[in-house]
Amino acid sequence: MKRTGFLYDERYLLHKTGPFHPEVPERLTAIRQGIESAGLLDRLTPVPAVPSDLRWIHAVHTPEYVRRFEAACRDGKQMLDSADNQMCPQTYEVALLAVGGILEACRMVMEGALDNAFCAVRPPGHHAEVSRAMGFCYFNNVAIAARYVQSQFAIGRVGIVDFDVHHGNGTQHIFDDDPTVYYYSIHQHPSFAYPGTGREFEYGRGEGYGYTKNSPVLPGQGDDDYRRLIERDLFPAFDQFQPEIILVSTGFDAHRDDDMSDTKVSTEFYTWIMERILEMAGRSAKGRVISVLEGGYCLKRLPELASNHVQVLLNG
Repeated sequence: MKRTGFLYDERYLLHKTGPFHPEVPERLTAIRQGIESAGLLDRLTPVPAVPSDLRWIHAVHTPEYVRRFEAACRDGKQMLDSADNQMCPQTYEVALLAVGGILEACRMVMEGALDNAFCAVRPPGHHAEVSRAMGFCYFNNVAIAARYVQSQFAIGRVGIVDFDVHHGNGTQHIFDDDPTVYYYSIHQHPSFAYPGTGREFEYGRGEGYGYTKNSPVLPGQGDDDYRRLIERDLFPAFDQFQPEIILVSTGFDAHRDDDMSDTKVSTEFYTWIMERILEMAGRSAKGRVISVLEGGYCLKRLPELASNHVQVLLNG
């Protein structure tokens, strides 16, 4: 059995998004309940949630944006940059705790205390741009984690796998010109016309050209289509790139029962993709995988999806 970390904190529930918003605190309580009901909670190593040092946030986001976000919460504003980004006075502090907890998980994995980790955090991150909040996201959690492990642990090659049903526009754009981070995304396109990025011909730019790969999936497609594209696009890319750590933007919203998409992915697919990611990590990254929650909004499916996800991490 692998030493798997689990990041969860009741303070993540303090981020309130208002009525009728899909990104709700109940997402995390459903995830935790699913893991506990499956008898897995006692087999996991708790990861503490601590506020991130701002220097790690500034490695990705402009100081002006961070100040603007903090001020908006302090002033009681109910949204930031778009109507999707509903928030409350506690949102800024919760976002700092999300990033800080993820960095703790990275530290514990890199120092050998853990083999891998699942970070059940809110708010999510992969839509957040350098100076703009988007798509329920404020700080780009995975991008900040990538910069952290590069800076603190001299990691030369970071692989990011994003299987949220929406393209991680922020993550891709942050690393567009960086050959040390390979960003791979499989997502529905078009997906309710959001975010409108992630087309097949987007490969990065400058020195980073060739280190971005997108696998757009048409609405209505399911497991077979996802597997075919992943086998065609992800596996050869990472076998060549040889990442030293793999960060996963884990979105469960491509599931057939999730109202946020038109794709037809099954519960079994999510087990399959995580097993394959761990196999890739075993070949080049010493098994080091940090999984970070992004989307997934079907409260009746999140318990089983999360418990299956954690079981795969424990099995290694």
